[in-house]
Amino acid sequence: MVIYAGFPMLCAEEVEVDSVRKFPVPSLGPHLGDAVQILINYCNNASENDEELREYSLQRAFDEVSQGYLSSYCDQILHLTLEFLSHDPNFTDNMEEDTDDESYARKEEDDESANEYTDDEDVSWKVRAAAKCLAALIVSRPEMLSRLYEEACPKLIDRFKEREENVKMDVFNTFIELLRQTGNVTKGQTDFDESRQVLVCPSQISIEARSAKDCSICWGFSVLKELVIVLPDCLADHIGSLTPGIEKALCDKSSTSNLKIEALVFTRLVLASHAPPVFHPYIKVIGDNLIIKYRPLCEEYRLKYWFRILKSSGKGKLSSKYETFLIIWILHAISAPVISAVGERYYKVTAEALRVCGELVRVVRPNMEGYGFDFKPYVHPIYTAIMSRLTNQDQDQEVKECAISCMGLVVSTFGDHLGGELPACLPVLVDRMGNEITRLTAVKAFAVIAASPCTLTYLAFLEHVISELTAFLRKANRALRQATLGTLNTLIVAYGDKIGSAAYEVIVVELSTLISDSDLHMAALALELCCTLMADKRSGPNVGLTVRNKVLPQALTLIRSPLLQGQALLALQNFFGALVYSANTSFDVLLDSLLSTGKSSVQSGGVAKQALFSIARCVAVLCLAAGDKKCSSTVNMLTDILKADSSTNSAKQHLSLLCLGEIGRRKDLSSHDHIENIVIESFQSPFEEIKSAASYALGNIAVGNLPKYLPFILDKIDNQQKKQYLLLHSLKEVIVRQSVDKAEFDDSSVEKITNLLFNHCESEEEGVRNVVAECLGKIALIEPGKLVPALKERTSNPAAFTRATVVIAVKYSIVERQEKIDEILYPEISSFLMLIKDHDRHVRRAAVLALNTAAHNKPNLIKGLLSELLPLLYDQTVIKKELIRTVDLGPFKHTVDDGLELRKAAFECVDTLLDSCLDQVNPSSFIVPYLLSGLDDHYDVKMPCHLILSKLADKCPSAVLAVLDSLVDPLQKTINFRPKQDAVKQEVDRNEDMIRSALRAIASLNRISGGDCSHKFKNLMNEIAKSQTLSEKYSSIRNE
Repeated sequence: MVIYAGFPMLCAEEVEVDSVRKFPVPSLGPHLGDAVQILINYCNNASENDEELREYSLQRAFDEVSQGYLSSYCDQILHLTLEFLSHDPNFTDNMEEDTDDESYARKEEDDESANEYTDDEDVSWKVRAAAKCLAALIVSRPEMLSRLYEEACPKLIDRFKEREENVKMDVFNTFIELLRQTGNVTKGQTDFDESRQVLVCPSQISIEARSAKDCSICWGFSVLKELVIVLPDCLADHIGSLTPGIEKALCDKSSTSNLKIEALVFTRLVLASHAPPVFHPYIKVIGDNLIIKYRPLCEEYRLKYWFRILKSSGKGKLSSKYETFLIIWILHAISAPVISAVGERYYKVTAEALRVCGELVRVVRPNMEGYGFDFKPYVHPIYTAIMSRLTNQDQDQEVKECAISCMGLVVSTFGDHLGGELPACLPVLVDRMGNEITRLTAVKAFAVIAASPCTLTYLAFLEHVISELTAFLRKANRALRQATLGTLNTLIVAYGDKIGSAAYEVIVVELSTLISDSDLHMAALALELCCTLMADKRSGPNVGLTVRNKVLPQALTLIRSPLLQGQALLALQNFFGALVYSANTSFDVLLDSLLSTGKSSVQSGGVAKQALFSIARCVAVLCLAAGDKKCSSTVNMLTDILKADSSTNSAKQHLSLLCLGEIGRRKDLSSHDHIENIVIESFQSPFEEIKSAASYALGNIAVGNLPKYLPFILDKIDNQQKKQYLLLHSLKEVIVRQSVDKAEFDDSSVEKITNLLFNHCESEEEGVRNVVAECLGKIALIEPGKLVPALKERTSNPAAFTRATVVIAVKYSIVERQEKIDEILYPEISSFLMLIKDHDRHVRRAAVLALNTAAHNKPNLIKGLLSELLPLLYDQTVIKKELIRTVDLGPFKHTVDDGLELRKAAFECVDTLLDSCLDQVNPSSFIVPYLLSGLDDHYDVKMPCHLILSKLADKCPSAVLAVLDSLVDPLQKTINFRPKQDAVKQEVDRNEDMIRSALRAIASLNRISGGDCSHKFKNLMNEIAKSQTLSEKYSSIRNE
């Protein structure tokens, strides 16, 4: 007899189990572990007469596992589920021991009545419940994936032979969950060794598919589908055994539509994920099967006797002639049913068959050189099947779109062998461009055709297509305009000599309306098309004139936008580089136009800082495109501006410095004497933006000629203390550019730079230390073998500033892209992150920031350390009284919390971990007391805590429900807080932001099913509903 606070006394084991089973999981609270142990013990020890209650117990374990509980009981639950999963509901132990004839006869009778179970006879619940519980374990515990592959995967594959359909469905579904979780953990990587164990399953599925029902075969294809998604090349060894199953599923008259769709989807994935050469190793095996099936064809080609000779002689290599025949047979075994499926009446089957045809076309002829066999026999059957669907108007839109896309692939791939058919099919595609429903798909199809290496001889359609596409640029449909710009670009590159100059001019006029910062992606595509038009030597002078008159004014307006970046900025740079060559456009006029955009005016106001950088980059590209002479004269002009009085026109000097930096990064400026001294004189300017621009310019000029300018910068850093901060920024520009360009310093330069940087790690100025850390981090990307050990050595330095600097340096070295530093840093990163327990708060905050960056960019680096790091991280979220001090300001005293920034950084790090490493975080141990404390902390801490609470409500609702009552008070206090009457506007706005943040968290809590069990939370929702101000804010948040 056991007594629990919160639920009744249980007087017997059965009542005990039944009460635990019915009790809400979150309400069990601290007694959950004891309750679970009761369920596990009962499943192990109950008598055979208690099968139903044992099933309930296992289902209860499934519920609790699926909600993220039972972390300490996962091993016992896994052992229990594997034991039940191995149970065979069709046989008893006595039947397995029978060996006489009578027992075999009874077995045969049982086989014949395998599908005639009654509810009383059905004991397959063990396998079904175990499979569901195992699926919940797979989903909720991704950290156990390796162990699950080792222990559970073989047992699941063994159960594929199960005869009971319901049991087989649950087993297949569990195996699919295992594959999906593998994909989630590996993130598309194919080097997860444990997942290779699943390669046993294709042969098992193909064996069982021979006599299985349609629903089982559908599930089998679903398993194989997930397998191909996780391991794209995994079925190369099984193509021969899977092909007959695909053929049967598509050709058998008794096959259901769902089965055909599953088979077609699987076929499409296999064709897309396996390169054509994977068929070669299986030719011999498939050939044996095909000889039996296609005996008449074998007799015709006399391959039957050849194979006998091959087997008897032990040769392992086919001659190219017979290899060709066998490849054709393999393709025929796949292509014939697929082509037949194109004619199916059910539109979903037809649409999927057309998609498979598209992949089949790529396999048949992957490149223009051919594939070692004659693909021509397949051209007309595929074309005829698709053409019949393309010309049929009375069919579903999905079929129409698939037929258009597939025909585009056929013409693109086989266009040089469809000479007589092109006049029939291409006008149909042109006609589909006139239909509002199919025009987008048709535009994309023409882009595929234009990009083909096959040169089409029939081009009567071209003029009409260009006219239609030009008209589409005026349409409101954004996707259509994007596709049109790409298709026009491809068509002009491929068939520009067949398009008149007048058509070019019309296109340019339409393009000018698309160049604005309201849609930067569209503007980038339009500018790229302009460059293509100007680069075409066949375009007349009127095209260049039209570009200057229509597009250039729009480009000069766009360059002033502070939003300009990325692909749009790159396209704009290329545009100015191409324009200087078009129709003898004056370089001086273009340069003057660009520099004029950097001037402030009454109409347009001041120029944003980002716009000045954009202008400088375009100026640099323009100068390099114009040639050395023009470039040199421009540099002289810019240096003359700098030599003038720096107090007269700061905006002009600012732009000149940025232009010099961008030109110097792309071209060696050492021919201009003392340019580095001219730039460094601007460090004396009274304007901060001029100093920053001068630092940027000096660093980028050094990139153009490192041997000359890098020693100059290093010498100035040592000798000019007042300019040290700006010079370090110049050095940072050099290092960052080298790391981005994958360039390398010589050994002597690396040593000089690192020694200088390490000497400044203890600087009293935080800004200097931050720049030093960034420089060390970026140079570590270039020379990780030298820098990582040097950084690690300084983690034990007695100076706290040095320890903090080297940890921040590691933070800057952890970038999203793959780098060679990753392998070197992986075994050493614990030395840096463990400084989270350092006695100095600056060092602890640096370690927290580094952990945050690693969790965001490279979570695999730190997952193995989180069990030790998380308690230390949680400790940084606690308010520490020793970090709170009072400053006497005379008439009043001011309280300073030195730990505020550390707590804020710690909560932000937890927020990142919830996104990237949720499987490693135990939400129950974090919410109380750490998150609860943060919800009642300073404004800067509350904001990230509200965001964390919202995420936990979405991802771990049960853990939040268990402590929902305790979360109400701090949230209620926050939304009811009112600033003082004499508070400034900034304080009022901050409070409004905090209230809205708290209401967002409350809205997330309200979405959790089961939240009604908390009376305190219901009262809070009623209070919000009664308050007009809070109710309006809450409604607006729900509608966001």
